[in-house]
Amino acid sequence: MGLFTLEEARAELAALRPVLDEVVALRADAAELATAVAPGGRPSPLGGLPELKAAQARLDELLTQVQQTGAELKGLAPLLLDFAADLDGEPVLLCWLEGETALEWYHRPELGVAGRRRLPPDARTS
Repeated sequence: MGLFTLEEARAELAALRPVLDEVVALRADAAELATAVAPGGRPSPLGGLPELKAAQARLDELLTQVQQTGAELKGLAPLLLDFAADLDGEPVLLCWLEGETALEWYHRPELGVAGRRRLPPDARTS
């Protein structure tokens, strides 16, 4: 996929928010169900193995949907998305981490999330 402008990445993230919210809920359900079906696990009101398989299948669908936008899914717990972009002539990844309200961070591709920096103030408000 191509590069995102900051505006395109923000619009894509906004469009993905309902999907990402569902991923977070399903991730929690799948964790509970996996524990419930494990040997010695405590039963869950969410169900058992069929419900776990259904949750996993739905998670796969949602994660595929996210990746089809061109966003790079870098982490599931917590959710971490990168959008390939160009900032002042340099290749960067615009970076969103679960819990953040807006897309306000970036990092160079070779640095990963440890190299995250805030976008310049003029870019944060655009």
